[in-house]
Amino acid sequence: MNAFFLKPRNWLLPLILIGLLAFLGLSLKDKPTAPEVTFTTLNNEQITLQQLRGKVVLVNFWATDCPGCIAEMPQLINTYKQYHEQGFELVAVAMSYDPPSHVLNYTEKNALPFPVMHDGFGEVAKAFGDVKLTPTAFLLDSEGRIIQRVIGELDFTRLHQLLDTHLKKAS
Repeated sequence: MNAFFLKPRNWLLPLILIGLLAFLGLSLKDKPTAPEVTFTTLNNEQITLQQLRGKVVLVNFWATDCPGCIAEMPQLINTYKQYHEQGFELVAVAMSYDPPSHVLNYTEKNALPFPVMHDGFGEVAKAFGDVKLTPTAFLLDSEGRIIQRVIGELDFTRLHQLLDTHLKKAS
């Protein structure tokens, strides 16, 4: 019999490495897909995640009484303006407990350039895993898979790195 097979250290380590690489490849491939939801914006426009396929999408759950949400809003506006022409879309989902008049007033006062919806019955929050805390954001790749879920304020340096990477892949 071949001496290579008699010494486990000769073949065991490469076998383990191949197994780990296969596992890593499969886990990266099987990212969870975002739920199929319809966003009804404050302008009464209906947008489905299916319509946004081909774009990198940030779904941002927020509230007008959330200090972290309000703090990150200027950076969300800047990020949207910087990346929108490259295939980035952002949908701001106001929580069900937020009074619709407050959401509309904030949206108009701050001239939010991206679609905003009020999740009146909490259906979109439930579809995304029953979101309760704000801010909570989901970054989706161009195929609708969840790349990242962030509870709390976004790290915009990291977000921009992810956008740079995934927008190149999408084009």
